[in-house]
Amino acid sequence: MTMAQSVPKAPLRFPRVAQPFIALGLAILAELGIAFFVLNVVAVPLIAVWVGIPMLLVFVPCARWFANCHRTMLSRFLDTEIQRPYRKPPIPGMLMWLRTTLADPATWRDIAWLLVNAVIGFTLTLLSAVLFLASVFYLIYPFLVWVTPDGVFTEPFGGLFTVNVATSFFVIPVGFLAFMIWMASGERLLRADAYIAKSLLGPTENAKLALRVRELAESRAETVDTQAAELRRIERDLHDGAQARLAALSMNLGMAEEMVSRDPAQAAALLTEARESASTALSELRDLVRGIHPPVLADRGLEGAVKALALSLPFKVDVTIDLPGRPPAPVESAAYFAVAEALANVLKHAEATTAWVQITHEHERLHIIVGDDGTGGATVRPGGGLYGIERRLAAFDGTLTVASPTGGPTTVIMELPCESSSLKITPSSGTA
Repeated sequence: MTMAQSVPKAPLRFPRVAQPFIALGLAILAELGIAFFVLNVVAVPLIAVWVGIPMLLVFVPCARWFANCHRTMLSRFLDTEIQRPYRKPPIPGMLMWLRTTLADPATWRDIAWLLVNAVIGFTLTLLSAVLFLASVFYLIYPFLVWVTPDGVFTEPFGGLFTVNVATSFFVIPVGFLAFMIWMASGERLLRADAYIAKSLLGPTENAKLALRVRELAESRAETVDTQAAELRRIERDLHDGAQARLAALSMNLGMAEEMVSRDPAQAAALLTEARESASTALSELRDLVRGIHPPVLADRGLEGAVKALALSLPFKVDVTIDLPGRPPAPVESAAYFAVAEALANVLKHAEATTAWVQITHEHERLHIIVGDDGTGGATVRPGGGLYGIERRLAAFDGTLTVASPTGGPTTVIMELPCESSSLKITPSSGTA
């Protein structure tokens, strides 16, 4: 689980007109879940005769898939996502996976949910569906009967219901009543089912804590690796660039010192070469410093640095920044380099003519949006630029979301925790 997935997002709601049919489907699935419950429960004692091991290797993933489908569907009746709290095996291997799975409380909570869902979930979802279907039936039933030439009322169910003028139209108010009850309680019944599922399928407080510890451990390890790689890059750049030029500068100055008395012209040429080497070394050192912490970021803050970065690109970049102050230096630096990497990806891959950057501060978080009108298709993959942004933000408990359909446009949404109390109110931040 990556840090980009650690903050649950509010899923899209099902349209109201689709909810009765979703409810009916959930009711049917609830009874099908009994099969998964029985197969998993029967497989456990059969481990003693080794038959249970292959059974569990098949039926536990099936039960998890079944539970994950319900997590996805029922999340759309809640204001947040139902997370998957499963443990990961410490080492790969089929038997290690089975051992970790059987020791995982989430596995047994899934199995307990299968039984609860078959009883309580089935009742709630079926009631929600029946209220709607009954209202529709009673509202249209009077219009399905007709009068034969001899004056007899006939209904389309082959005499299943006895009808006359009074009874055929009396059901219309019943239909309206059932529809009003469904409007008031239909979605609530589905939300109740979703809350029950969340209580069993969602992570417990201990599971959340363990997951958080694991995420922080992974983030810390990656941050340490990133810092070590950055130090090696700086050492390599210094060794291959400025250090080599400064060594050549020292040699030229020594040779010029020896020639100044017997060959002034050659000494002057060496001094000219030494001056050019010093200028080049100084330029390389400046570029190296910009890669560590750009001076414009220190001098003008995030807004000035991003605007300067936008002006250096060969296409139009609209920049909108609304911050009540300057974020702390580490957060400001992470945000700047995240924007810089996102715009570099646009330049290299997007074939865009226009891009935009929007930075705001809301709900104690720094919100950054970088978009372009390019070809789209951007994804987060190991070793890619977006993956590097994700890892940089993860060190600050930040998140990354990418929306990039084929054909564009691409929108990269980044968030960083940044409390209002940590913002520095300075003239450079645009506030008095």
